[in-house]
Amino acid sequence: MRSQKKKVAAIQLASGSNVSANLLETERLAEAAAKEGAQLIVLPENFAFIGRNCSDANALREEPGDGPLQAFLSQLARRLGIWLVGGTIPLEAQDAAKWRAACTVYDECGRQVVRYDKQHLFDVNLIESDEQFIESECIEPGDRTVVIDSPVGRLGISVCYDLRFPELFRAMVDRGVEVITLPAAFTAITGRAHWETLVRARAIENLCYVVAAAQGGFHIASRQTYGHSMIVDPWGTKLAMRERGNGCVVADIDRDFQNTTRRNFPCLNHRRLHCR
Repeated sequence: MRSQKKKVAAIQLASGSNVSANLLETERLAEAAAKEGAQLIVLPENFAFIGRNCSDANALREEPGDGPLQAFLSQLARRLGIWLVGGTIPLEAQDAAKWRAACTVYDECGRQVVRYDKQHLFDVNLIESDEQFIESECIEPGDRTVVIDSPVGRLGISVCYDLRFPELFRAMVDRGVEVITLPAAFTAITGRAHWETLVRARAIENLCYVVAAAQGGFHIASRQTYGHSMIVDPWGTKLAMRERGNGCVVADIDRDFQNTTRRNFPCLNHRRLHCR
């Protein structure tokens, strides 16, 4: 019987404001993950650029299907022969002063197979660090749930703050999701408090694999992200994790294990309430 195991990878970065340097590091780590056998690689949120302010990314805004960041992702996927979940890049929004935090996904031929725009925007005050984030001032939210077929299973796409909204992932379950990808840039404070708990909860309650690729380090204007990129199985077990700094984590998606878990512990069939 042919093995149901497929290797996936999450890339962790500490991106800055130098786009060329960020892309070189992204390429280096993706190559390392591909050498380890990863068939699907997930990049973190804002992999190509983190500026002083959220609005700084508007200068990099691209038209859908046309631009250097999209070309980079397409070429990388094709050259490595892998599926690539391209973190987030700024794409045009209806409001000229804003952008869409778009997660574009490419197949092994470099074709863009789907795009997901981050739905939940991070508008919060962090009293502990005296930080304020108001993403809605510069980002236009998406409104679509995305689940697609991929070589590693039915793939659901989410981004960072989406992690706190379980109804999104229940909607993915209704579309047959098996593997959830999560490009992210959790702050150090919110990450310490909630990151691992939320990632593992989404895996457990939906009996899914979660591939969470995070920013992890220090950025411009003293911003600090939590890191701890991880791959978690449907039982909530951490298969691989990187705490800090640039690198990649690689683990197997085992469809036989997932199918057995869902059959023996069929909580998804026991739901009484459903998202519409």
